[in-house]
Amino acid sequence: MDLNGDGYNDILSGSWPGAIYFFKGGPDNTFAAPEKLKDKNGELINVGGEIETQPDGRILIRGDAEFVTENGKTYVVYRGEKIESTPEKPLATTGLATAVCATDWDDDGDFDLVIGNTKGTIYLVPNEGTSQSFKFGEEKAISKVSSRAGPCVVDWDGDGDMDILSGANDGSVSLIENKGDRKSPKLAQAVEIVPKAEGISTSNPPKEAKRGNRSKICVADWNGDGKKDLLVGDITYQKPDVPEPTPEQKAEYDKIRKELEPIEKEYSQLLEKITGPSRGKTQEEIEKVNQEMSKIIQHMSELRNKLPSEYEHHGWVWLFLRK
Repeated sequence: MDLNGDGYNDILSGSWPGAIYFFKGGPDNTFAAPEKLKDKNGELINVGGEIETQPDGRILIRGDAEFVTENGKTYVVYRGEKIESTPEKPLATTGLATAVCATDWDDDGDFDLVIGNTKGTIYLVPNEGTSQSFKFGEEKAISKVSSRAGPCVVDWDGDGDMDILSGANDGSVSLIENKGDRKSPKLAQAVEIVPKAEGISTSNPPKEAKRGNRSKICVADWNGDGKKDLLVGDITYQKPDVPEPTPEQKAEYDKIRKELEPIEKEYSQLLEKITGPSRGKTQEEIEKVNQEMSKIIQHMSELRNKLPSEYEHHGWVWLFLRK
């Protein structure tokens, strides 16, 4: 994908905070350091970013944001604005988990952006510039899946216009068919074409590989039969392939788990003092709880490191051949 029309392939990537990163390509398949894409007004592209007031009074900022400390005060820098975090209105941040696909959505010869985020919303960010000089306009929500949308734009049904396939947090894949045409797309409701995964718990993971969540898609004719197939990546959990512990080891592990119980309970109580209705009202109270929390976290970590891991993270790629 040559986003800037200079003859070299570039790379685009979403991110957990939400920024879209542009890796400019160069000779011999080299790439420049990433830069965050901005719109025509110089603002970072941050689809679905917002500032929300939570029921407990906390302020939650969704999107690309950064905590900074100046003169003993804490701020969050968001969209160029510096917002102070106070005991009365403490700030918290969370990401948008963006996934991006570059495509000529309206058939005008340049690349537009189709971006999914953690809420499951899929946005179009139109390119109002040219194939040599991109200039991205205002985002527009164009479709929706359950959550963590991972869009892939392709002519899935072979009718000459661009459809959208999207992964989701539950592991499913949905088809969002274009009922319009190449120049004037009109999207239908999302229809599930790969069912959601069964949902694997970290408390009782399987030993064998099973489909997981956060599905991301690539479309290719895998077996050369002229039909578009699906490659679907995921994240999942499996039981570690290790020998069964000896009776002595089991007894030691049980002892450690028993020691952990009151510590984990204390951790939950301290967390309530940080995020719940009874949280500290002064900076001194907040700092005291944070110090206690640091000690508890360190103690829990030391004990948990003595226990065998009950699960491992895995990411598999699953092949779905088109019939």
